[in-house]
Amino acid sequence: MERLNFGISAGAVAASWALASPAFAASLAFGAALEAANFRVLRAASVQLLAGNLEVGQIWVAAFAVRFVVFAAGLGLALRYGADPVGLTIGVSTIIPAVVVGAWWQRPPIGIPEPGPPSDDPSWETWNPWLARERDPAESEES
Repeated sequence: MERLNFGISAGAVAASWALASPAFAASLAFGAALEAANFRVLRAASVQLLAGNLEVGQIWVAAFAVRFVVFAAGLGLALRYGADPVGLTIGVSTIIPAVVVGAWWQRPPIGIPEPGPPSDDPSWETWNPWLARERDPAESEES
């Protein structure tokens, strides 16, 4: 995921360098670096939490909050020193296509469902199509 994000970010910086101003490209590169660091910290903390090495009440919550503070401070300083807001926004947003494409690549295999019973099978009478499960006999008696 991080390599894919780096590739997308590098491509965006190269394209902006060729098509826009160097200030725009530098702002895009800084935004991409900020979001890459933010994503790396989020990923590392999440891996530790899901592995059972951390509990929610421990340092994980602090790391989760600190990454927002550092991210906001980085954005504020970049804007204060003349970064292009559009380039910064595009740079920060490069993680989105990387996550979407990465999730698409890691999806479970698409399977072919088994055929259902024939339409005249009596088991269809016990099936609730609205809830996609068998009917509860107690529900049938109430109606």
